Amino acid sequence: DTEAVESGPRSGPQARVAGADREVVVERVPFETIVYEKDGPVARIVLNVPEKANIQTAQQVWDMDEALQLADRDEEVKVLVLKANGEGFCAGHAIVGPDEMPEVYPTTGPTPERTWKEHHYGLFLWPPLRLWEFPKATISQVHGYCVGGGTVYGLLTDLTIASDDAYFQMPLPQGFGLPGAQTMIEPWVLMNFKRAAEYLFLSPTIDAAQALDWGMVNRVVPRADLDATVEEMARTIAQMPLTTIMATKAGLKRAWEMMGMRVHLQMSTDLVALCTGASDVRAMMASMSGRRPRQNAAVRAEEVAPDDDAGGGV
Repeated sequence: DTEAVESGPRSGPQARVAGADREVVVERVPFETIVYEKDGPVARIVLNVPEKANIQTAQQVWDMDEALQLADRDEEVKVLVLKANGEGFCAGHAIVGPDEMPEVYPTTGPTPERTWKEHHYGLFLWPPLRLWEFPKATISQVHGYCVGGGTVYGLLTDLTIASDDAYFQMPLPQGFGLPGAQTMIEPWVLMNFKRAAEYLFLSPTIDAAQALDWGMVNRVVPRADLDATVEEMARTIAQMPLTTIMATKAGLKRAWEMMGMRVHLQMSTDLVALCTGASDVRAMMASMSGRRPRQNAAVRAEEVAPDDDAGGGV
């Protein structure tokens, strides 16, 4: 993993990195929650709040958006890698109490209509769409946990390479009462009605091997090989002309958008906004007793699991 870098001004140092057959200057731009790196034609966004599981706060989304613009405007950059420091990739949206909301999510309140516009759309619809529509090649490098809203970062890129210790889950339907993240990417990532339904309704934890089988990721490699595998893939793509990369990306993206993906993601955001104000959903949220959605989903699964000690049968 990339070493954690303390945040600082929006201009970063350069580091000389020696490789097997090259020596390059890596430009680093530290933000509050991420680090942006440029290594020749390859740019990296490194989620960099490992002590908080790289959770998605308003600040993190804003930092990501700004870093995407840097990579987009830089004509030398051809490939963007999204990775993370710490024990895992991203634990999803920050789940905080009312007292912390103004600091963590200043996009919420004081009225429902402002929350709908600034939070659901401004924070969790338009930024994921900007990642989806980023015109150059994108690769997610996933290790450890990738859950909840973190799966938007992990699965919405063009390619996803996972280490063998990676796992994926959308715990919000079972654990928080919401139908998923604001952008319901699962039908489009899986392109399989039955598997998308199982993943959302039951909130299972999908390990790396099963994610590969389901088509959620492109490759699974040992954790020790993850960096090298992704870097080789990025540099292979970067050998192509930028125009070719962008044309290939546009053709892939437009195929999905012609099937309705972009409109569906906007609609799913409205469904999440609706659910947040529903009385039965609010009652479920109030009953969580301080548990996180993933923890709550596990508790609910245990409640309906068959009792191994129960008798019966012939």
